[in-house]
Amino acid sequence: MSATCILSRLVIPTRRFFSSDRHLNPSATLLASARLVPRVSGFSGLRVSMFAASKLSTMGDAVADSAMDAVQKRLMFEDECILVDEQDRVIGHDSKYNCHLMEKIEAENLLHRAFSVFLFNSKYELLLQQRSATKVTFPLVWTNTCCSHPLYRKSELIEENYLGVRNAAQRKLLDELGIPSEELPVDQFVLLGRMLYKAPSDGKWGEHEVDYLLFIVRDVTVNPNPDEVADVKYVNRDQLKELLRKADTGEDGVKLSPWFRLVVDNFLLKWWTHLEQGTLEEVADMKTIHKL
Repeated sequence: MSATCILSRLVIPTRRFFSSDRHLNPSATLLASARLVPRVSGFSGLRVSMFAASKLSTMGDAVADSAMDAVQKRLMFEDECILVDEQDRVIGHDSKYNCHLMEKIEAENLLHRAFSVFLFNSKYELLLQQRSATKVTFPLVWTNTCCSHPLYRKSELIEENYLGVRNAAQRKLLDELGIPSEELPVDQFVLLGRMLYKAPSDGKWGEHEVDYLLFIVRDVTVNPNPDEVADVKYVNRDQLKELLRKADTGEDGVKLSPWFRLVVDNFLLKWWTHLEQGTLEEVADMKTIHKL
């Protein structure tokens, strides 16, 4: 069947809503299971695979992104982010690609769930990473230990005790930094708060997230994935302040991710003090969503 014929028969929405079967298969990745497409223009319940949807998406510019790194392109279409409202209630899911297009963020107010991990060693030094040059959003910026998204899969949708977010953090710390999962028990992550922010990366890409902020203290094995991470380093408070100074002045081309800067400016140093004093639980506030 020709591509023209296929396109004449299918209406591919850019946004996905709840399907009874899609998110119950946590192993669905490269050839993800078919999903239920909502009723559009009189069509009801058309089922199309993720592969077909990525090929025939109404966003023609997705196909035109030939310069995008192959690994990052695959993740942009395979990964399904969790769509939420401003109260962090799950309302559906959509591709990582769509969730990071500023055009769609502005037009549809697409908001997705994210997390930011701050990992400290036993000397209370914070592990930072520099994002790889091939990252679609915010390449080569310095940021906290790991920043990513829970995916629309059963293991990462668990709300009880924020287990879905904890599972996602453990997964991405392995994917990005090569930290073995056994070195990061999910019950050791301390959930401190949530913030809602929007930040453009360039003219095309950006972020609009409800970001969960997690602390963990562990001495870990680090083996960065070059597709995700350009560099890593542990910093103490003074070294972090020097990094901030360089970012503010543009020295050495240092740039920081916007979410990291928001956490630094609003929470990090106070939380760091409580961490060293063993009173971190006193500042945890998971009821408030800070709009920054």
